[in-house]
Amino acid sequence: MVELYRGPGRRTNSVPFVSRSAELRRLDAVLQHMGAGGPALVDVTGEAGIGKSRLLAEFSSLARRRGAAVLRGRATEYERHSPFQPFADAFADLDQRVLGVFPALRDLPPALRGRAEPSGDPWNGDRFGLYRATADALRRIRGARLVVVLDDLHWADPASLELVDHLVRHPVKAPFLLVVSRRDRQAPAALTTALARGADTGAVLRISLGPLDERECVEELARDLPQRRAAEVYAASEGNPLYFLALLTAHRAARLPGLPVRDGGPPAGLEALLLDELAPLDPLERGTVEAAAVLGDHATADLIAALTGSPVPDVVEALRGVMRRDLIRTDQAGRRLALRHPLIRALIHDSTDPWRRQELHRRAAAELAEAGAPLAERAHHIERSLTGWDPEAAAILTSAAEQTAVTAPAASAHWLGVVLAILPNTPGHLDRRRELILMRAGALGTTGALRESRDLFHRVIDMPADNKDGEDTLRISAVVQCAVMERQLGRYAEADALLRRELDRRPGPSPSQRIGLVIEWCCRAQFVARFPEVREELAEALRGSRDLGDGLGEMGALTLAAMSEAYEGDTAEARRLARTAAALADALTDGDLAGLCEPLVRLGWAEVMLDRYADAERHTDRGVDIARRTGRLYMLSQLLLCKAYTHFLTCRVTTALELADEAAAIARALGSGELLGLTLAIRSLFLMQARPPGDPDVLAAAEEAAAAAEGTGESWWSTLARSLLAFAAMGAGDPHRARDVLLDAGGGRDLPRSQPSLLPEFLELLVATALAVGETAEAENAAERALKEAERIGLPTRRAAALRAFGRVEAHRGDPATAARAFAEAARESALSGATLREAQSLLFGAAFTRAAGDGAGAAAMWRRARRQAAEGGATLLVALADQQRPEVLGDMDGSAEPSGPAAGLAQLTSREREIAELVAEGLTNQAVASRLCLSPRTVESHIARVYRKTGVPSRAALATLVARHTVTAPGTPPPS
Repeated sequence: MVELYRGPGRRTNSVPFVSRSAELRRLDAVLQHMGAGGPALVDVTGEAGIGKSRLLAEFSSLARRRGAAVLRGRATEYERHSPFQPFADAFADLDQRVLGVFPALRDLPPALRGRAEPSGDPWNGDRFGLYRATADALRRIRGARLVVVLDDLHWADPASLELVDHLVRHPVKAPFLLVVSRRDRQAPAALTTALARGADTGAVLRISLGPLDERECVEELARDLPQRRAAEVYAASEGNPLYFLALLTAHRAARLPGLPVRDGGPPAGLEALLLDELAPLDPLERGTVEAAAVLGDHATADLIAALTGSPVPDVVEALRGVMRRDLIRTDQAGRRLALRHPLIRALIHDSTDPWRRQELHRRAAAELAEAGAPLAERAHHIERSLTGWDPEAAAILTSAAEQTAVTAPAASAHWLGVVLAILPNTPGHLDRRRELILMRAGALGTTGALRESRDLFHRVIDMPADNKDGEDTLRISAVVQCAVMERQLGRYAEADALLRRELDRRPGPSPSQRIGLVIEWCCRAQFVARFPEVREELAEALRGSRDLGDGLGEMGALTLAAMSEAYEGDTAEARRLARTAAALADALTDGDLAGLCEPLVRLGWAEVMLDRYADAERHTDRGVDIARRTGRLYMLSQLLLCKAYTHFLTCRVTTALELADEAAAIARALGSGELLGLTLAIRSLFLMQARPPGDPDVLAAAEEAAAAAEGTGESWWSTLARSLLAFAAMGAGDPHRARDVLLDAGGGRDLPRSQPSLLPEFLELLVATALAVGETAEAENAAERALKEAERIGLPTRRAAALRAFGRVEAHRGDPATAARAFAEAARESALSGATLREAQSLLFGAAFTRAAGDGAGAAAMWRRARRQAAEGGATLLVALADQQRPEVLGDMDGSAEPSGPAAGLAQLTSREREIAELVAEGLTNQAVASRLCLSPRTVESHIARVYRKTGVPSRAALATLVARHTVTAPGTPPPS
């Protein structure tokens, strides 16, 4: 639905028509009822580049296919003094063939056809008579249908606007339709009023075009881009198709190495449009626009006057002119000014003469300093005005970087890079250079630039310094942070060597410095599954941090110990440590926790492993909020994954998958194979539940995860990622491969490399695979061991897994009653901790055996509860398995059972949910649905989430398919309630 502009002319390109199907259907409905009492005029509105012209082009093609004649005209800014120019542009296409179909059009006033009246002016200045004559000619149209399309009516001449007003007030009762497009903000008040009045009377149908739907826009126009980059392009465009396509074209041509456009030249399509819009401006208007582009969010009339050196009244008058052209807009309070789109601001800024731009930034920095603006706001302008080494400017940029290191690390790293680039490379500045590099490396690591950060830390470690004390402090800080980067990159041996060398250095680190080194060394040991070897060292570090009053060290040691003990399966100790860490975290402010995102990750995973899902979600929610605000991408990925896992276990599969998708997108960009492998592997578990049995995408996703983790050694994450492939292989119906993968990843029959606290789950899978391939003895041994391990760990979910393993074996032995009791007990254990997905799974496994043991009513109750839980949680796999079991479990009670399949979910929708589901199925975005129903977007999102849960569908496309299949109901069927 996009049209790119090339100067004042108009051209519709070959880009697919995207995201405007609902609007096109509304136009088609008007077309079908032309002359039958429907609207006589359609008003299509939207900002520049939003796709009005493309929609009109598509509608014109559709109307012609429907047998209507279509005439198109366009108003232009340069012909605003030519009466009836857009009508003349349209009616100029009249030829003998068209006039033969519509003979009444021969009576149109010549002015509307761009011709001079041969015998003078028969209306003698009576313009209202001319309007009546025009309406009379149109009213006499018979037989065929005529559509007149007028584009860019905001530029129309006054006579054309009066004629439109006349046609609105006196609608033509004939098969005639007038369709106009305009920019809301640039349309004359008279036109806006006339069309609004017509909308009130029903004579005008208004179609307001908003941003494109992100999913459709990305899928249709940017399939070749990685999902994250496509999302960035969409966000930068704010859903405006012109800007989206221009950015996309520039990206593909490698003109934009990143977003926004400042790193490259302006995209060609936008550059042409911009030149077209700026050409009519007088010098002060142009200067005003350029100053506003430099000032950005700080633009006010007074500041613009200061930058341009012009009197405020003159600037105000210039602002009125550019606002009429919708180049500049005001905020709701009317005080702040801004270019109409961030991309337009970037284009104007970059097209300004570079010396003038530099001077404007210098003046802006001075004005903001005088006004007492924060350093971060001044730093941007100082950077843009630099021409060489400037100690005062460098001091301001460094101070701004220090202030934003926690809240905006990317900006901090950028400003430090600017200072380092101009800092003289002399011995007198060596210590300062080391400090700045250390600061920049830390900021880059926070943003997820792991390798660049690691390399800078190594530079600091290797650089000499005159001050010995300063050298120790900087080097030790660099060593600890460098080891973190090495660990996050999966380079555990390198991290170990780095830390050991520093711990063994003489004279050794101070007690407080040693604590940081030891905690990171122990963390490295945990990730290579060797925590028992460093348990005492970590306990000593925890005691030392408390003795020193080091809250940061205490939080780090506590959460690492809690997660590690939970990993090993020492539940009692892990609970004690996690409770202490949680109390400490809850007592801290968000500002205190800003530097503790990794401890929050460890606390969240510890609580997940301890079946404390509510606590885990509470802490990860807090961590996600902090990580988003402070730009800590690496930690954000892990926090999202932890939160996703709590959603999965508590049977919120749809949202779990959405969170995992975001975590995976971040992990791909970070370059850590282990993190990506783990994220994709856990995501494959979610995908398995979100898809029907045997879906090939599940196995493909798990194989991608294993491949990403391949070659990263035998660490915790890589072993777990490869182990989870076994679940996907079993789901794909290949128990031999599932067994081989599990035994290989786990290190053999006893699974010595598998996570100790998850052994019951892995042994449950081993039981299933062994039984499927005929290894009964192996299955019995694995089930027995699962029960022992679950007893040792002492957690409900682990006991549930062991009971399911035991139930499988008993069922294989031919004892359905014992199997039924085991599965029922597994369901109760799962329910104790709130693991709803595992509860539903256990109930489904047990229902058939409960029926076989003679308890039909109990089996039916188990089946119904399990299916309801699965459907509400979006667990499509379990819903499908339940429906397969239905005849076996319910038997002759089937007639009283609830409807099966996603259609049953539709029947459970409230009237509002069904209404929203149908609008989503029509292709409307959440924002469009909210506008249609006068709801807030957040309310719509909540309704859609409930629709997903009730129907079990995973996406908008699946929901559309479901609604389409079940929109026709039998006569007398009551509406859903």
